[in-house]
Amino acid sequence: MAAETFPSTPRGEAARLEVWGAPIEHSLSPLLHAAAYRTLGWDWAYGRRRVDEASFTGELASLDPTYRGLSLTFPLKGVAWRAAATRDEYAERTGAVNTLVLTDDGPHGFNTDVGGIVADLRSHGVDGIDRARIIGAGATAASAMVALGELGAHDVEVIARRPEAAAALVDIGAAGGVRVALRAMGDMRGDAGAPASVPVTVSTLPGGAIPDPDAARALADGGGLLYDVVYGHWPTAFATAWHEAGGAAVDGRGMLVQQAVRQIRIFSTGDPAAPLPREDDVVASMVSALVGD
Repeated sequence: MAAETFPSTPRGEAARLEVWGAPIEHSLSPLLHAAAYRTLGWDWAYGRRRVDEASFTGELASLDPTYRGLSLTFPLKGVAWRAAATRDEYAERTGAVNTLVLTDDGPHGFNTDVGGIVADLRSHGVDGIDRARIIGAGATAASAMVALGELGAHDVEVIARRPEAAAALVDIGAAGGVRVALRAMGDMRGDAGAPASVPVTVSTLPGGAIPDPDAARALADGGGLLYDVVYGHWPTAFATAWHEAGGAAVDGRGMLVQQAVRQIRIFSTGDPAAPLPREDDVVASMVSALVGD
């Protein structure tokens, strides 16, 4: 399902972009975007700014016309959604905006996490699945829910510390024809709590999260490929459990690159589906920057 495009386009001469969040010092987005802009030969500057929910509105209002767009990370995807004058389909379905393109008639919101997850999971051979599992209940879990539906899943089990916090995921799944079952992380202990086998498990928990060891082992047994959106703190506790169970685990660097590619498309033309010039070279330069080559 392609995200819709808008008649408004980015400011033609604007060349400043930033990633906002709190914390923000760890963000690799400036590294990726700088590599892409060098490859494209674009004289764009991409920085970072520590912005929290309380300061977001004021910071957004302070931007002058030299700013072209913003990338948004934790905890700003919800407040950015509310600030957007219009939103693409993925943003509407997830309630999360991670990209704002700035135009003369206001900021337009997009969610590139969904497309990033879909593209990267396909690169790992995950497609045409009928069921899956998500660990966590935040904004990234919402994007993962929509992405898994795009990949064919019609049954998704969500594991959360507090299932009531994941209730919104039931509605998000239903809108895409996905049946969602909620379970508490604490229910994973013992044989009675052993979950059914799935081809892929998407973990959306922070890298420093420490799950109950029994729960992690139960989820790893029959959990298929672990797709952990974390790209630091590796291996995570879940990745370690998967490896000990003989399973495969991948981190979120591929998702980070793929969602960034879609952001750059948006910053260029306003269209997340329009390929960049020499896009294969752009992706290669971003991956090289990420691994330090």
